[in-house]
Parts: sequence; structure tokens; C-alpha cells
Amino acid sequence: MSIKGKAAIIGFAEMAPQKGDGAKTPLGIISEVTREVISDAGLAKNDIDGLLTGWALGEYSVLWPSVVAEYLQLQPRYFSQIELGGASAAGMAWRAAAAIEAGMCNNVLCVVGDTRGTKATGMKPPAFPRLDSEFDAPYGLIAANPGYALIARRHMAEFGTKPEQMAKIAVDQRKNACKNPTALFGSKEITIDDVLNSRMIVDPLHLLEIVSPCTGGAAFIVTSAERAKSAPNRPVYLLGAGEAGGHCGITRARSLTTSLVKPAAESAFKMAGVSPKDMHFVQPYDCYTITVLVTLEDAGFCKKGEGGRFVEEHDLTYKGDLPCNTHGGQLSFGQPGLAGGMSHVIEGVRQLMGRGGERQVKDATIGYVNGNGGIMSEQCSLVLGVQ
Repeated sequence: MSIKGKAAIIGFAEMAPQKGDGAKTPLGIISEVTREVISDAGLAKNDIDGLLTGWALGEYSVLWPSVVAEYLQLQPRYFSQIELGGASAAGMAWRAAAAIEAGMCNNVLCVVGDTRGTKATGMKPPAFPRLDSEFDAPYGLIAANPGYALIARRHMAEFGTKPEQMAKIAVDQRKNACKNPTALFGSKEITIDDVLNSRMIVDPLHLLEIVSPCTGGAAFIVTSAERAKSAPNRPVYLLGAGEAGGHCGITRARSLTTSLVKPAAESAFKMAGVSPKDMHFVQPYDCYTITVLVTLEDAGFCKKGEGGRFVEEHDLTYKGDLPCNTHGGQLSFGQPGLAGGMSHVIEGVRQLMGRGGERQVKDATIGYVNGNGGIMSEQCSLVLGVQ
């Protein structure tokens, strides 16, 4: 079954990320962005009969979708928790479209919100898998930083990728963030020297190549293509989607330099009937600079091993020849839990609706979004477009 053009995103809301929780709770954030997104989509709360959400470390609970539905006083006919890490929001988009096409619901609220840490309830977040804790943790591989450092170092060794090339990704995305009034780090541009002179965290990754966790939330609403025609905003249609997985720990990945982005992107482009060269922008998940570089290769924007030279030769800013993470990416926008991954979906929607403000990509009608969970493990690619 293809869901190409069968559903559209008609509204979005996004909280400006902030350091610290400011006495906010995940459920409080979720309620705020829900109120905003329902208004933005021109709907009433009673119109929402589908709900997709993801866990919040600041208020972790079992039965989380029911907790959220109860708090929002919704009675969905279709609801679930999507747990794909940073790929969760992209996964919500196509699942919402599929549920609508199947006749299970009409309007699906996709929403996440989180605070830094677990102060809200004092509950501990879910544990890492036993294999990780038993075999990987003794070697320092229990967290993301060492895993992505291994990917970066291997890419450098195998293909000659240079630190300056990876740093340019952070530099171009910061330029985008400086045109985004809600970006957490959007007040000052940076240079390649700034990136390479920032503190080394895990060799070869520097401080300015790594996301900063923060507090925030976001939401979007998916409806059928037919209902989208009467929406107040320009509908953004889901044209293609693809997912891929198969491992959790980095030591069980089949390759460090070729990721599961490849099959996910291939599926999305095939469903949409387009290719990477047709995209007017890309919004790839960017927990680290190396993540963007590998995604561009595996999604087909350049050949494997040529990512370093590709980003060096192309302008990735909103006014460049390949606009990339036009909101600044999580590197400069911030990473508010799963809302960090949702920021890429929302920025793609924002650009296609023509609501990009100073960073609007000229004449944008189609774009690529990718979500990434774990250490390049869970992947979800989307092709979004307008008519």
C-alpha cells in the first residue's frame, strides 16, 4: 500500500527551546503546544481523534499515550507511543497517514515535550539493553558520544574526510540559526576555527559538533488529503516514507560508515517517485556533524566517501544550493528530547508552507527529512511536498 499524497500536515506548533525547565513539566509543555497546533490547523479539540506521542525522560511513565490523552482530555480512536529515538517524529508522520488512509481516524495529533533531566517525577529513564550494559559499557560505549566518535574516526580513516569539512556543517547551520528567532544558539555566527578550537569532547568531535540537550516541545497535525483542502494553511503532503532498523548497539552495526539511512531513503524516494536531485532542501537529523555527512551520502545526495568534499563545495545555508537544516539543526536550535527530532519535520513543513521568515527557501515545493535514533540505528526518511 502506498500512502503517497493520501494525507497532509496542516498545522504545527513549536516551543522555543530553553536551558533548564523553568518550572515546566513535559505534560505542561505538551498541553501548551497542543493548544497552539489545534488553533494553527483551524480545528477544535473535539476534531482530534488520533494521538501519537513519544516518551519524555522528564516525566517517564508506562501507558504514556493514555496519560497524555487523559491530561489533554482527548478520546482518540487511534493512539500509540512511537519509540524510535530521534526518528520518532518522522515515524509518527507516516503512521498517522496510514491510520487515516485505513479509516481508523480523521485528524491525528503528533506531539512531544520534555524537560532536561528527570526532576519532574524523580523517576529514572529506561535502562539500556542488557547487551550494551554487559559488553559495551566497559569500553565506554554506553553513550552516544563515543559511538559517533568511532563513526567519524572511521570515516576519516576510510575516506580521508577532514575535520574542517565536518566543522563546516556546524558553521553553515549556525548561519541558518541566526535567522531563526527561536534557536537556542542563534545570536552569533561561528567559523570553522571556532568549531575546531572548541573543547574536544570525544576525539575527533568537538563541543560545537555535538547537540546540547534542553527543554522544549512540538506538535503537528495530520489529516486526509480531502480535508486538507479546507485547512487555513497550505497543506504539506506526505509523498514518500521509508524506515529501516536492525541493531541498537554500535558494536553490532554491520558498518560504521554506511548506515540504515540508505534503505530508508531509497524507500521514501521510490514511493514519492522522485530522486535526491529533485529536493529543494534537506532536513537531516544532526545530533553530530558526522550524522549529517553520512546521511547526505546514504540518502544519495553524493557518493559514499565523498561527503566531506560535498559539504565543503556546497553552500548549506538557507540561501545556498542545498539548504540544509534551515532552522539551524539541533546543533544550533537545541535538542529538547524527541522534539529535537520533530524540529526537522516541522522545519520542512514550515518551509513548504512558506512560513520560513528570513530563512525561507525560495520557491520550495519539495524536500527531504530524515530522523535518526540510537547510534545511526533506527532510521525514518520522509519526502514532503506541496501541490
